[in-house]
Amino acid sequence: MADDLSARLPAPKSAALPAPQPAALPPELAARLLARLAEGLPAEALLSDPQVTTSYATDMASFCAAGTPAVVALPRTVEQVQHVMRTATELRIPVVPQGARTGLSGGANAGDGCIVLSLVKMDRILEVSAVDRIAVVEPGVVNAVLSRAVAAQGLYYPPDPSSWEQCTIGGNIGTASGGLCCVKYGVTAEYVIGLDVVLADGRLMRTGRRTAKGVAGYDLTRLFVGSEGSLGIVVRAVLALRPAPPRQLALAAEFPSVAAACAAVCAVMEAGLAPSLLELMDRTTIRAVNALGKMGLPESTEALLLAAFDTPDAAAGLDAVAALCRAAGATAVVPAEDAAESELLLQARRMSLTALEALRPATMIDDVCVPRSRLAEMLDGTAAIARTYDLLIGVCAHAGDGNTHPVVCFDPADEDEVRRARESFDAIMALGLELGGTITGEHGVGVLKKEWLARELGPVGLEMQRGVKHAFDPLGLLNPGKLF
Repeated sequence: MADDLSARLPAPKSAALPAPQPAALPPELAARLLARLAEGLPAEALLSDPQVTTSYATDMASFCAAGTPAVVALPRTVEQVQHVMRTATELRIPVVPQGARTGLSGGANAGDGCIVLSLVKMDRILEVSAVDRIAVVEPGVVNAVLSRAVAAQGLYYPPDPSSWEQCTIGGNIGTASGGLCCVKYGVTAEYVIGLDVVLADGRLMRTGRRTAKGVAGYDLTRLFVGSEGSLGIVVRAVLALRPAPPRQLALAAEFPSVAAACAAVCAVMEAGLAPSLLELMDRTTIRAVNALGKMGLPESTEALLLAAFDTPDAAAGLDAVAALCRAAGATAVVPAEDAAESELLLQARRMSLTALEALRPATMIDDVCVPRSRLAEMLDGTAAIARTYDLLIGVCAHAGDGNTHPVVCFDPADEDEVRRARESFDAIMALGLELGGTITGEHGVGVLKKEWLARELGPVGLEMQRGVKHAFDPLGLLNPGKLF
């Protein structure tokens, strides 16, 4: 099946590179820019030494060109962000918003002569309300810091991207991040109910609410979630919280094929079960994790499925999943005996990307989401692509929601291998669309997938999206060259 599907793929093309970035600023304009910014920002909030600003040029994506910013601004207040945007509008200088730069699509990459607006210093948790079940935070708050703060009050903020110890809430909002818990709790968009946003011209706009309900006007809050900093600068967010669930219990199931593992995933969902986590690792990923972390995972298996429940009757949920896994052909099912052992199992999944990155000098991480019913075809097709291009490609997946992360491993010093890596990336994108999926479930478009966004949206959809962009940013100053 995999080889047949590979033969039907559209002819691969090289991954799209970003549009040319603005040239470096003339010295007179650069001096004027610094002087104007200094009128509203303290000296320590402005960085202009090229040796320093260069370190803010990129996020963690491969194959995404970047330039050198004219200046990096690190505001601490909403008023300072407004001053940056007013200055940018006055002088017609592009602005690239940034968080922790853990993104994987080039969405935070700088252009020559731009202002990098880093929001990491705006890192206060302003409010946590157990009654209203909300948190009000600034964009630079780290995901894990927020999660621990609300847990201390018996509350839970579910979105948990793999980089949760580094990534910021503002960045999570910009890319509509997901995580391991999405199968039960959904992605970041489900939890952002209100925003304060500085627009391109420096005006401050408030969207959404802090109430349990609210349908007043268009849902502009949702519009900003996933907009990758192209419509405005999020300076405050109202986030919905949930009561803290019991600690989850997990199991690991070994399968002789990814098809069998995906059949188990479909059976779990069809049965109406609600696991808090349902993750899959292929054989390449299992071996990489073992090599890096000495986890003792079974290298002979073709696919490892991890399931967890965070309900009071978690053991009953795991028993039901175990039975379905055995019926789908699992060769072994190993339940954890307690929460600590469960965490060890989940740690193997969390280190998947890091482990795959250790296999070759460079990686290109895909993020393709397909209907759950097509998951096996996606994984088998990716394996066929790896064979076609003679590359090492490991796949870890949020199997419960069909979100796969094929990781193309390659040597950037080998020109032919780089070419094959680019082409395999395109082949994986094409496969995802052919199976009725989307080019990104949680990483965003950035510059890496601009061509593929246009293909997914179609000409009418692309025209309407550009119209929305123009309404909020008529001068095209906010994160130019990203998305489309």
